[in-house]
Amino acid sequence: MIRLLTPADAALYRAIRLEALVTHPEAFGSTFAREQEKPLTWFEARLAASDVFGAFVAHELVGVAGFQRQDGAKTEHKALLWGMYVRPHARKSGAARRLVDAVVAHATGQVEQLQLAVVSENAAAIRLYTAAGFVEYGREVKALKHADRYYDEILMALFLNDSGQ
Repeated sequence: MIRLLTPADAALYRAIRLEALVTHPEAFGSTFAREQEKPLTWFEARLAASDVFGAFVAHELVGVAGFQRQDGAKTEHKALLWGMYVRPHARKSGAARRLVDAVVAHATGQVEQLQLAVVSENAAAIRLYTAAGFVEYGREVKALKHADRYYDEILMALFLNDSGQ
């Protein structure tokens, strides 16, 4: 089941978010050290102010993906898919694709373009996003730095109307 998370889900969200930051520190702009210190109320506020989708198997939160519309008169036609993570035991179950599809469905009618950035070495994620219709439009070289190593990010977009690229 996929649904929007609410502040009542903050403890579940905090656990999976911290797991993501530990498991794949190279893939996120934030760090475990930064977010582990945040109180539960910080995660509650984040869920209250954001559109974060959760994938559940039984009552276990196995994946998350966020949606954030850009702010500003000239950029409000775009939004960002962010914070995508699926727990290892739930990968290849279709949960990741259902999360992406939920964010796309949520974005449709609200924005014209959904963007994301993915670490260039994450071939599985790139395949997922490509299969969902995202196209590469650029690369940010040395976008992230973790443990004295740089990571490029592939910039991708999905056009949600007929305007195309």
